[in-house]
Amino acid sequence: MANRIFYQEDCNLGLLDGKTIAIIGYGSQGHAHALNLKESGCNVIIGLYEGSRSWKRAEEQGFEVYTSAEAAKKAEEEAAAKKAAEEEALRKAAEEAAKKQQNDDAE
Repeated sequence: MANRIFYQEDCNLGLLDGKTIAIIGYGSQGHAHALNLKESGCNVIIGLYEGSRSWKRAEEQGFEVYTSAEAAKKAEEEAAAKKAAEEEALRKAAEEAAKKQQNDDAE
């Protein structure tokens, strides 16, 4: 079985627009993923345990750093808030379309 190599153009980063991505840990894997996502235009925060030696390094590289629990909660809350805003916009659009249809039917 041949291996497939993925490139930037193979990805749809639009799926991450407006989302906060929490990377838990900032070791050899975490910092690489965080920097790649940040350089790709994603909003990335870092979750670490209090007293982590990596905390200062992550902040120096431009990340907001929280405890792991706080980072996970913050990313989840922002996702829920965005979903609620999108649902409200859809509801309003549906109401406006229904009102327009009623006006058109009345004429």
